[in-house]
Amino acid sequence: MKYYLKSLLYLFTLLPSLAFAQDSLENALQMPIEKKNVQATFKATKLINIQTNETIYKNEMDFRVDHRFGDIAGSGGGIKNFFGLDQSTDIRIGFDYGISDKLSVGIARAKGSGTVTQLYEGNLKYRLLEQTADEKIPVAITLFGSTTVAAVKASTDPTAANAFSEFKDRLVYIVQGVIARKFNSNFSMLIMPSYIHRNFTVFGDENDLFAVSVGGRIKLTKRMAFVADYTLPFRNKDKKAYLESTNGNQFYNTLGAGLEFETGGHIFHLNFTNATAIQESQFITDTNTSWLKGQYRWGFSIARRFSFDKKKAK
Repeated sequence: MKYYLKSLLYLFTLLPSLAFAQDSLENALQMPIEKKNVQATFKATKLINIQTNETIYKNEMDFRVDHRFGDIAGSGGGIKNFFGLDQSTDIRIGFDYGISDKLSVGIARAKGSGTVTQLYEGNLKYRLLEQTADEKIPVAITLFGSTTVAAVKASTDPTAANAFSEFKDRLVYIVQGVIARKFNSNFSMLIMPSYIHRNFTVFGDENDLFAVSVGGRIKLTKRMAFVADYTLPFRNKDKKAYLESTNGNQFYNTLGAGLEFETGGHIFHLNFTNATAIQESQFITDTNTSWLKGQYRWGFSIARRFSFDKKKAK
């Protein structure tokens, strides 16, 4: 009897606590869940040839070096050029700075590939939309825009690609929209429409060009991932046929594939691509080399991020 009395007394003592816990649980369920944005869809601001949705955070600077070697195989490659390592088709050095967590600005200098060289670039990149963990926003959207000016000496040949008569002829404008999604911790993809406007082109070419790119990243280990991208320009068939018949150059879509290594503050890419140029203003419009002809090359990029935020440093 005493046992049952003690049990009942204990139960009545516990009931208020259970009721309070139930009320707290109900209130918690009624409270809105904090919306969390998906982080690190990609590790770097670029894959191999194309942009990603990533930007530089506020008061951070990203220093990046890109390099393209010569053909590994084909008529221009082989042991005589040490499989392309004796040559350099393009080099680019760039700085990007975070104005805010969503907006970054950048400047760059590229050697350039082909006739139009000595390229200077200014760009803006803005996170328009971010993917959320609760799937209410399933994709991230980032806008990218750049202006490139060619400082190469103007040619006196009126049919040349660098027959500039005015300063405005040296300018190329790029507008891109990066639509990206992180499916899980190991796999991310993006699709990117592009619009390119060239104030001046070689005779018979088109000033305005649209293209679409796709890219992806597959995580292999904690520090290593496989990355790839592909770009398809939509050229006018008649103008393409005219240029290929008169200049003897074929136009090809760009394909890049490689490995990404994360080493603390550095992101290192070791890749292969048929694109000789690095700048969007050139590799989208003027890729004249083909994987099937052995005209692909080694390339690498090194990105190092610095923080100027004193609070984060502390």
